[in-house]
Amino acid sequence: DAKHLVPNKMRDFFCTINLDQEEVFRTQVVEKSLSPYFGEEFYFEIPRTFQWLSFYIYDKSVLQKDLRIGKVSIKKEDLCNYTGKENWFMLQPVDSNSEVQGKVHLELKLNELITDNGSVCQQLVVHIKECHGLPLINGQNCDPYATVSLVGPSRNDQKKTKVKKKTSNPQFNETFYFEVTRSSSYTKKSQFQVEEEDIEKLEVRVDLWNNGNLVQDVFLGEIKVPVKVLRNDSFQAWYLLQPKENGNKSSKTDDLGSLRLNICYTEDCVLPSEYYSSLRNLLLKSSDVQPISASAAYILSEVCRDKYDAVLPLVRLLLHHHKLVPFVAAVAELDLKDTQEANTVFRGNSLATRCVDEMMKIVGKHYLKVTLKAVIDEICESPKPCEIDPIKLKEGDNVESNMDNLRYYVDKVFREIVQSSISCPTLMCDVFYSLRHLAAKRFPNDPHVQYSAVSSFVFLRFFAVAVVSPHTFHLRPHHPDAQTSRTLTLISKAIQTLGSWGSLTKSKLSSFKETFMCEFFKTFQEEKFTESVKKFLDDVSSTESKEPSGLSEPVHLKEGEMYKRAQGRTRIGKKNFKKRWFCLTSREFTYHKQQDKEPIFTIPIKNILAVEKLDESSFNKKNMFQVLHGEKPLYIQANNCVEASEWIEALCRVTRCNQKRLSFYHPSAFLNGNWLCCKATIESSVGCARCTADVPADTQIEIDGDRETERIYSLFTINRSKLQKLEEACGSIAVYQGPRKEPDDYSNFTIEDSVATFHTLKQITDIVEKLNESHEKYQKKRSSSAKYGSE
Repeated sequence: DAKHLVPNKMRDFFCTINLDQEEVFRTQVVEKSLSPYFGEEFYFEIPRTFQWLSFYIYDKSVLQKDLRIGKVSIKKEDLCNYTGKENWFMLQPVDSNSEVQGKVHLELKLNELITDNGSVCQQLVVHIKECHGLPLINGQNCDPYATVSLVGPSRNDQKKTKVKKKTSNPQFNETFYFEVTRSSSYTKKSQFQVEEEDIEKLEVRVDLWNNGNLVQDVFLGEIKVPVKVLRNDSFQAWYLLQPKENGNKSSKTDDLGSLRLNICYTEDCVLPSEYYSSLRNLLLKSSDVQPISASAAYILSEVCRDKYDAVLPLVRLLLHHHKLVPFVAAVAELDLKDTQEANTVFRGNSLATRCVDEMMKIVGKHYLKVTLKAVIDEICESPKPCEIDPIKLKEGDNVESNMDNLRYYVDKVFREIVQSSISCPTLMCDVFYSLRHLAAKRFPNDPHVQYSAVSSFVFLRFFAVAVVSPHTFHLRPHHPDAQTSRTLTLISKAIQTLGSWGSLTKSKLSSFKETFMCEFFKTFQEEKFTESVKKFLDDVSSTESKEPSGLSEPVHLKEGEMYKRAQGRTRIGKKNFKKRWFCLTSREFTYHKQQDKEPIFTIPIKNILAVEKLDESSFNKKNMFQVLHGEKPLYIQANNCVEASEWIEALCRVTRCNQKRLSFYHPSAFLNGNWLCCKATIESSVGCARCTADVPADTQIEIDGDRETERIYSLFTINRSKLQKLEEACGSIAVYQGPRKEPDDYSNFTIEDSVATFHTLKQITDIVEKLNESHEKYQKKRSSSAKYGSE
């Protein structure tokens, strides 16, 4: 959220998230506010290098261009200082001289020349090769050119490249020569005759500009290289473009307001797979360790300050290697040992409950969409008043009518849930089956505990949470408005209660603090709903196959607006790009003229042969990819790099089991009678580059096991001090065989078998030390090969 924004009158605001100058996400517009609450979460993989993560606050305008009020820009190197916590940032003014993006490839060299009269002079050679990733200007590729200058206290020699049209990756390949100094003597021809202070003060400056034609040129960034670094060598490197020195300074000192952000940024250096084999094997055998508290996976959760930090990579790694179900069963059994009453089963935030929560988010993503998306869309797009709290009723509201509306929504959501068991993923069913039987074994005299063990997850922690926060589960693009959010909260409360009816011995009406909710539930026939819940819980906690016998409804995977290149030719023979609405389901990939219109073009998923990136040089457009099918390739331009990456990943995932997938493709387009990439003149010729996508074992979940293991290694490294404390605790218990001597240090650890735990800790320590050595060797190798100015 933001507060105290200027101008000091009610406006309509929205916020964008940018990688450098490329917008990757945009919040919904908050109307008539000076302190807008956005309440939106965005999670994304960063598909390219970047310098700044920026957040811009805009004042929405109907007739004119949206006005940028201010920004928060955080340098990539500083993101770790803000990760994992909320921070208020003061908005800074937006200065065009600080808005830079991209990099430039230069070769710099100092030559020693002998003139006609025999004297020795120095000549600076600047070869500007190319640029990459320059920003779009007004949504279009820019017309860039560069100025190359040799700058000193008393000189400023400047030269200029040619303008390159409509490209963000211009190829300049121009060389410029500058006379640095001339010697008055030629007695020492191998030495440069120049005063130290002169070389110290000289620098090469390269400025990138967008040619404005009839309007002012726009600054795109600059780099500066001191001439002194070229004395003994020539340099060829990529340089990241920087803002002007005064780019972030402004004479404006007005308070523009502030923005509150919660950023979580992780960056891992993933080594080749063989480096992680020891740690990976130690983690994967965790479910076989007796007791489970002595396993590497359990120890990881013990030493991390926030269990969530450990749970995410751990669950993903165990999922990837099909080891999650036995591990969850083992930690759930430990959890149940400390549970004294049947009606509190799996209600806390233990390792077991968090693992199941994370598993449901990953595995149940499509299940949620196929079950709830249609009804959530109806509630959000055509909302009916549902407020039944007398205190919150507005003037003219009819509580009976509102109660009827709420009952309609609750009935519809509940019906969709209890009829969805056939779509529940097999892995979720296996976990629920295990939890159900463990709970029944722990409380054999309670016939209801087998149901509450499952309902506490599937209703309370899965469906009810998704209903109240649909944007978090990608059921809606944005956080709902206040009134809709209140409606969803009431529905969520009702779903939690209905889900509990089938699993508890007594009615939940007495547990409501609000009288109005008690009155609302008196209209429900408890027996009817109880039977529906029980049948649903029986179905989703069964190990029998849930695959439907007939054709199932297609699962909606992704949709959005992008640009596609026209398949046919226009009258003048050129193909243009048109904005279209794209939709991907588990059955077909379609595009439409507008959202909710009939599809113009449909590609069955089974017909897709490959999905790959398209070189920008094909059409001088960024963020392009191609869908290869039976006919000509479908060329598509996404709105930003993150969106392009997500679409390619989604399409690859759903098509990877296609039997006729290609092994080779053309990374560029077929234009003017030949392929731009390999110059082949036959349009049907075999591709010249190997396809990037391999066939994984699991087509639903894409997980990089090495990356998750690297993350776990990082967590062990960060928490080395706690590992040592745990070792001390094990040693203390093993020696004294009595009460722990320092409860303040050790009381938070679960140690059932001190010898087994100590043995695992030693293994973890040895493995982490070896990985530390491997990382240090890699960093040394990387730093020794890096040159001045390289990324």
